[in-house]
Amino acid sequence: MTSQIEGSVDTSTLDTNNANTAQMNEQRLLELGDKYSFRGRIDRKVGVGPIFVRGRGTEVVDMQDKTYLDFNSGQMCAALGHNHPRIVQAIHEACETLIHGHSSFYNVKEVELATRIAELLPDPLSKTLFGESGADANEFAMSVARLYTGGRDIYAPLTSFHGVSVGTRSVTFAGWRRGHGGLPSDGKAMFAPYCYRCPLSKTFPSCKLACLDASFELIDGQSAEQPAAVITEPLFSAGGVIDPPPGWLRRLAELCAARDMLLIVDEEQTGLGKLGSMFGFEDEGVVPDIVTLAKHFGGGVGVSAMTTSPIIEEVVVEAGMTVTHSHSNDPLICAAGIASLDIVAEENVPEVARALGERMLQHLHELAERYELIGDIRGRGQLTGVELVTNRDTREPANEAGKALGDACLKAGLIFSVRRDGSVIRFVPPSSTTLDQIDQAMEIFARELEVVSGATRSE
Repeated sequence: MTSQIEGSVDTSTLDTNNANTAQMNEQRLLELGDKYSFRGRIDRKVGVGPIFVRGRGTEVVDMQDKTYLDFNSGQMCAALGHNHPRIVQAIHEACETLIHGHSSFYNVKEVELATRIAELLPDPLSKTLFGESGADANEFAMSVARLYTGGRDIYAPLTSFHGVSVGTRSVTFAGWRRGHGGLPSDGKAMFAPYCYRCPLSKTFPSCKLACLDASFELIDGQSAEQPAAVITEPLFSAGGVIDPPPGWLRRLAELCAARDMLLIVDEEQTGLGKLGSMFGFEDEGVVPDIVTLAKHFGGGVGVSAMTTSPIIEEVVVEAGMTVTHSHSNDPLICAAGIASLDIVAEENVPEVARALGERMLQHLHELAERYELIGDIRGRGQLTGVELVTNRDTREPANEAGKALGDACLKAGLIFSVRRDGSVIRFVPPSSTTLDQIDQAMEIFARELEVVSGATRSE
């Protein structure tokens, strides 16, 4: 027999049409959230509003019936649009047939999705294992690399984000490490291709990718055994929307191959059209040894994929590798993955992403001419970043201004994420976004930027 916790709220009966009642209900839920929900979230440590109740396309609505433009696509997982009808239909059909499958056996949706991914990726990437989160897929990838090469050390650029599980946090250097001691010691850092803040104080292209040469000099010097892999993003999203210079990924692949290291490309925040190409690594003409997918891969449902070659799969399976979880390869999440691939193809998401990015950049470059607070603008497709500085010559990060801008825009109805301790604004509008909504979002951003920029000058 179950009992209702004293003071809890039956959310099915909440009246969100009455402003006063909705505000009271929201406050009660916030109090319950603070009391019963774990609050260590990736961007906020305390339970504060808004509390969202529904969404469609690019918009989400809170308990007080206020509508927001979601230019972070939820946690980037709704980058095809919230509650896309194709995703909803796929979930419904899975619920009518088979939700959970035995992970030791194939199921129809798993095989169909694995086949679709093999058709989408370049040869020889054709063997896929499914998980439930991006961290899952990257954990799988690192395990495969270690078992295949016999090495342990896996390197990642200092702007990397690959998850916050124990293993993936060891190669996540963009943040979220403090206080999490006891991480595996075989996750190691290398210099990042962060041209705006070059760690070697050089300038591209005259630098000749010195960050890579310096990184591999360190790798060679400190490796006591065969290193296993480098894991990288083709564009560093959570690290501050940092786009490597042309040729960086291609040269990285060459340096890994020369040392019998595997190259793992984490396309979880960048793949399936978001950058304006189907995969970010395609722009460099590179074929990685392992690719991981997640985020909008499930259209909002938690599904991820790790794909490698038949040769690598054969070696690690023969060595005894078993990594599936209870819900790996479930028909429900695989059905959502199939629907997401249909959406990407039928709605031509790469082309849409390019159009959205062009419109966004047009607005931002106009704003940069008016506000010294904007130091750098970068990104590809749906992923756009604005780096804020107190002085364009010294490039001192404007951390507090970025945090204030994020809070002000949220109150005004525009959601985005703030990275690098406040100095980088990251926009990720869903592919459902219209050009009019881009204009509307940039109007809000410009209005609040004027206020924050004025406050910064007055200080």
